[in-house]
Amino acid sequence: MKALINCFIPYANASQAEQTIKGLKATGLVDTIYLLSKDAIDELPEGCKELRITNLNASKTIQDIAEHATTPYTLLYTKYSTLKLGMFALDRMIQIADDTLAGMVYADHYKVIDGVQKQAPVIDYQSGSLRDDFDFGSVLLFTTSYMKESALRMIIDYEAAGLYDLRLKISQIYDIIHINEYLYTEIEDDTRKSGEKIFDYVDPKNRSVQIEMEKACTDHLEDIDGYLAPSFEKIEFEATHFEYEASVIIPVRNRIRTIRDAIESVLKQKTNFKFNLIIIDNHSTDGTTEAIDEFKSDERLVHIIPERDDLGIGGCWNVGVHNEKCGKFAVQLDSDDVYKDENTLQIMVNAFYEQNCAMVVGTYMMTDFDMNMIPPGIIDHKEWTPENGRNNALRINGLGAPRAFYTPVLRKINVPNTSYGEDYALGLRFSRHYQIGRVYEVVYLCRRWDDNSDASLDIVKMNNHNLYKDRIRTWELEARINMNYINQEDEDEEFDPTIN
Repeated sequence: MKALINCFIPYANASQAEQTIKGLKATGLVDTIYLLSKDAIDELPEGCKELRITNLNASKTIQDIAEHATTPYTLLYTKYSTLKLGMFALDRMIQIADDTLAGMVYADHYKVIDGVQKQAPVIDYQSGSLRDDFDFGSVLLFTTSYMKESALRMIIDYEAAGLYDLRLKISQIYDIIHINEYLYTEIEDDTRKSGEKIFDYVDPKNRSVQIEMEKACTDHLEDIDGYLAPSFEKIEFEATHFEYEASVIIPVRNRIRTIRDAIESVLKQKTNFKFNLIIIDNHSTDGTTEAIDEFKSDERLVHIIPERDDLGIGGCWNVGVHNEKCGKFAVQLDSDDVYKDENTLQIMVNAFYEQNCAMVVGTYMMTDFDMNMIPPGIIDHKEWTPENGRNNALRINGLGAPRAFYTPVLRKINVPNTSYGEDYALGLRFSRHYQIGRVYEVVYLCRRWDDNSDASLDIVKMNNHNLYKDRIRTWELEARINMNYINQEDEDEEFDPTIN
């Protein structure tokens, strides 16, 4: 059979790469295997060549791969652990790439975790799959001519964002195809829980990497006309009148262990304005309802049990926000969590006026159930800047907490009736037109425990969450592209000298 693939695999030592090399050769499809190594390789295995690199994800590495690729297809393996190909796996990947004229294909696979083989399905790629941590698995097969053309458009030299930049460049012209078949097995060496991995991008030690990723994403948005310049609609807060300046909104279902703490942290707030607490009790059955009623003597508490039985967290928010008792600003508090101290509400409301924004996002600290700080500690999302925050928001997985909203705008937009990602969807939607204010001091304690929505998810639930957030990004990206198109048409018409 004609050799159709050049393979590029990370190389640490002979024993690490031996079985991977053997498996690739056994397919009969491989021409040359390039070993990506930081150091000189003493003895090259037969049929292999050395390609010296500094970083697997660097732009120079990607461009060197593109330069050395001479076969119709190019395979990049991104792990240092052993790769085991399934029967006719590469044949299948080539077949799909050829049939679809894809720029890149990737596949479902198996992972060996602590000696146990488990299924590792991945999700479909879409225009909103802008996360730099999108999981393609470790085997990427490129149509070489498309990869070469895309690599030529990589004009910035990144140390860590090169592979991300290539993927974005490919997606601008060519399809990235997910094969819903289990085609290979990889060894998983990151065995942390899902709730621990999701905060990698806000780890201070990764800040330089994130700056590169933000630059690559921003350039991509500019290329596809999805970039928004830092120009925002102004808000006249005094034009609206509410009985209450602010309302804390708590949707809750079956949180008997935490609801009292949440309520107490609200009622002890010290403010120079009138506020209340609206709790939407979504038909709790564990005693939560009775626990809420323990505070009914406080006239600031509004306890609502919805008539509807089809509400997620977002739907409960809508019930609270559209209630006549809702204040000018609606401030979030999850039923698991508490405000840091009695000043949180005042700080959040002040930010609206100081920064003229329609939404405010605070800073929180991760704690255990007993409110002792746990890793990663303080989550401040300092990657959000007034100049580029709303563009970078399409790349990152969350915006922070607590979140607060200018009620008249929120009542027009409404909250998606889901129980995951609804806050992220609001952040993107608000930021399309309005500045989002930031509070960089800790005002919120986020308690991590077994019943949290994302503390420890299986792969299916994690994929569902990621797929939904990618769809949110896709919808928002399309809206921004359309908005830019309309605005440009208006500008062209306004300055058209042929129009009288």
